[in-house]
Amino acid sequence: MLTQPLAAEFAGLALAGVAREWPHSFQHVARGPADVRSPRELHPAFFGCLDWHSAVHGHWMLARLLRLFPKLPSAGRIRAALNGSLTEEHIAAELAYFRAPGRGSFERPYGWGWLLALAAELREGRDPCARQWSRAVRPLERFIAERFCGYLPRLPYPVRSGVHSNTAFALTLALDYARATGHRRLDAVIVTKSLEFFREDAAAPVELEPSGEDFLSPSLTEADLVSRVLPAAEFRRWLARFLPQLSRGEPFALLKPPRVHDRRDPKQVHLDGLCLSRAWAYCRMAPLVPLSDNVRIAAGRHAHAGLERVSSGDYAGEHWLASFAVYLLTIGVPPG
Repeated sequence: MLTQPLAAEFAGLALAGVAREWPHSFQHVARGPADVRSPRELHPAFFGCLDWHSAVHGHWMLARLLRLFPKLPSAGRIRAALNGSLTEEHIAAELAYFRAPGRGSFERPYGWGWLLALAAELREGRDPCARQWSRAVRPLERFIAERFCGYLPRLPYPVRSGVHSNTAFALTLALDYARATGHRRLDAVIVTKSLEFFREDAAAPVELEPSGEDFLSPSLTEADLVSRVLPAAEFRRWLARFLPQLSRGEPFALLKPPRVHDRRDPKQVHLDGLCLSRAWAYCRMAPLVPLSDNVRIAAGRHAHAGLERVSSGDYAGEHWLASFAVYLLTIGVPPG
């Protein structure tokens, strides 16, 4: 359960990151000397939290916590942070960056999905400032939604990695946005492409999980998406083919929380996020399919392990893990 003290702790981590420009991990194609600029100059709204996508889901987390806990002690600081970032001028600069030549794949698809999640959350916000923030983000929101609609029909194969390039997770975020906001075209494109990519899948190679830098389970993330695009009865049949071991309380590879030896390593600490994302995938499936006691216990162990590691004391994990924790703990109250 997400309590107010826990929400305050998570908000503190995000507030420490969204305005922290350095260190910064650039994902930036410079076409000439004029393009060599600081993070704040390149991305006046989302320059903190080490990288663009983490800044976006840090803002999403702050907006969600403010909606759920309007009397949070740090509510004033959250409003000030969002007021400082989510201005029409700053979002116009972000949109101009996306529209510049050579940037068609910038933050595709992970950052795109989180931007739409942020937009959906702002639309649901009850704070008096939420409408203002939502209006400011709207031009970039529309652009990203349209870019998804143009990109997906051209994508010949899904990316099945356990990191940012994973297709299924981005489509999950974008589909939740489409259904929360009534974007029928985006909804239809995602459902069509999800069925094309995943409907016939069977016998997921779970023995290969996890990879050493995963923060998503390729198999469980796919199942999470498919649970949204198939009727419940058909999803149960699909899952029995795709992960037949679950009914027997297997496979061991998906039931044991991963080991992390060095939380200062920004790639290895991804495995702490894997604990959280596996847990929310199990939570999403639980109302739809009968899960064995072993799987339910594993879901709890993953959640506990991931939540225990959010505040690691090192920026490598602390700049982003709280967002995954809040996503897990608010899974029962998605936008819309």
